[in-house]
Amino acid sequence: MHMDKMLMMNRNKEARLHYMANGFRMLASGDHVRCAVSGEQIPLDELRYWSVALQEPYASPEISVKAALGER
Repeated sequence: MHMDKMLMMNRNKEARLHYMANGFRMLASGDHVRCAVSGEQIPLDELRYWSVALQEPYASPEISVKAALGER
């Protein structure tokens, strides 16, 4: 399959990721994930905050701290 066509297939599709201490591994291809707290769409190239223990992404550092403190 041509690379451009493969890239187009993953647009507007939510990815499934396995979060690790220094990065993440893609389990199902896509171009974004949803913040576990706000529901905001986060493009993969902008994803910076997640919980390894809870295996969930966050849209901002403030949201990640609140989630870690149990303040959802």
